[in-house]
Amino acid sequence: MSIMIRSMTGYGRCQQIRNGRDISVEIRSVNHRFFEFSARIPRVYGYLEEKMKSFVQSKVSRGKVDVNVTVFTIEGKESEVEINKSLAQGYIEALRELKDEFGLLDDLSLSSISRFGDIFSVRKAAEDEEAVWADVQVVAQEAVDHFIAMRETEGKRLKADVLEKLHHIEEIVSQIEARSPQTVANYRERLTAKMQEVLQDKNVDEQRLLLEAAIYSEKIAVDEETVRLKSHLKQFYQLLETDQAVGRKLDFLVQELNRETNTIGSKAQDIEITGMVVEIKSEIEKIREQIQNIE
Repeated sequence: MSIMIRSMTGYGRCQQIRNGRDISVEIRSVNHRFFEFSARIPRVYGYLEEKMKSFVQSKVSRGKVDVNVTVFTIEGKESEVEINKSLAQGYIEALRELKDEFGLLDDLSLSSISRFGDIFSVRKAAEDEEAVWADVQVVAQEAVDHFIAMRETEGKRLKADVLEKLHHIEEIVSQIEARSPQTVANYRERLTAKMQEVLQDKNVDEQRLLLEAAIYSEKIAVDEETVRLKSHLKQFYQLLETDQAVGRKLDFLVQELNRETNTIGSKAQDIEITGMVVEIKSEIEKIREQIQNIE
């Protein structure tokens, strides 16, 4: 099975003549948090709607999907005309009663009776619903194939763009890891110098100050956050290589990436790391925008 990330935006159409019917199926979709389906189907073929919904939902996990189906009969009977014979008889008897009552000329004819439109009713000729659906499903399958192909093409572009940004974030995280020990060392040097100045006062508890320095150094270390960031990035890569709908999972991971990055920004007492955090957050926001369109 080919591994393919899909966009939620797509379009597909197919038109075929099958068993005397001209059938057209058009399908399009846009972003949506869940699967939402709507259809435009001729009223006389209303029974196709639920079948079409189930068929499309078996192929599509997320997105607002609109389907348009048209069916025209080009061979055989599309409609049948029925005559209300009892009503026609009633009109004839009423007209003849008028003739006798008022001495009118008896010019009753077929054309005069046909003016009474309620004598006639037109209904769609009986069809085998399962046979109609079988034909429509063949056309729908090709339309869906085109539709999915477009979603996969767009998905390939989205995946490439997201991967590029993930690689960039990974590079920046490595830079932060390399920089972080130096920031802790710099802080300790500054604190030691300050302590040497303060410790001229013999009343200062040197051990307490050393302990405070060690505690604060631990507070500004970001090792745990960078490890978790790299773990989230690894999960991101893995999800992008699956053949399932992963949009919502990716959205959750983006939140986690953002959370760890914010923590690094709040802990690191270093202007260079602060700049790196800003750059990571910019890339995360770009990824967030892209994955909103991933199924």
